[in-house]
Amino acid sequence: MTTTTTPPDKPQRTEVEIIASLQNTVSASRLNTFLQCRLKFYFLYVLELKKPKTAALHVGSTVHAVLKSWSKARWLGRPLTLKELHEEFSRAWADDSEGPVVWEDNEADEKATGWRLCETYLRECRIPTDIKPDAVEVPVEADLSEYGLPRLIGILDLVQQGRIIDYKTAASTPNAEKVAHTTEVQTSSYGVLYRANKSQPENGIELHHLVKLKNPKVVITSLPPMSDAQQTRLFHLMEAYVSGVARREFIPSPGMQCASCEFFNECRQWK
Repeated sequence: MTTTTTPPDKPQRTEVEIIASLQNTVSASRLNTFLQCRLKFYFLYVLELKKPKTAALHVGSTVHAVLKSWSKARWLGRPLTLKELHEEFSRAWADDSEGPVVWEDNEADEKATGWRLCETYLRECRIPTDIKPDAVEVPVEADLSEYGLPRLIGILDLVQQGRIIDYKTAASTPNAEKVAHTTEVQTSSYGVLYRANKSQPENGIELHHLVKLKNPKVVITSLPPMSDAQQTRLFHLMEAYVSGVARREFIPSPGMQCASCEFFNECRQWK
């Protein structure tokens, strides 16, 4: 008779161990969260509090999964049909590995919106389907120890002809100038990561926003290669991150953004 055993639970890390790890590596998302609200960073990355997945996040992750499959198939030289992409969409939508989704509206309507976004993007993205991508969903890192900084890590959605492409879903049409500013930490991080792994500058960065309107649209914001000034700003922000985490400066940043923060109730109990 064959018997099975339950694998032991993963050992829980102490707060000291978690903070040490956060000081050794940083990603654009961690850095952005720390700069926006250090208490939110503490809840999310130190205490590792889990929150139910929102409908908007589920739509975004499902669309992202479909576009990843579309790009990966092109990279393999086996493009997917629209029917096959819809099947990928259905599988990604049904994936509950990250826990249940909180539906504020009708799930069927949200699902229909998600697929319309995918169809619109495939029709309007202007990416040449006959040219093989350079890379798809590739994890990359950069050793920045020579600058006294932690290791930078990240994942590039798509690199096409030397251009870094990042997918985003949005509820409203983005303003190009504001988007260039609000995403600079992320885009500069991508520039550093690309150059560390290719030993040459990127040809530019494109932000592909899939806008969830009644009639969905794709808005592409083209940015030039990262400048020296942008890299300097990023490194100074990383220095602030390192010193702040080391001093455990996990304090709140009250503002308009608090209304939509998933840690609102926890923040109200902060002492």
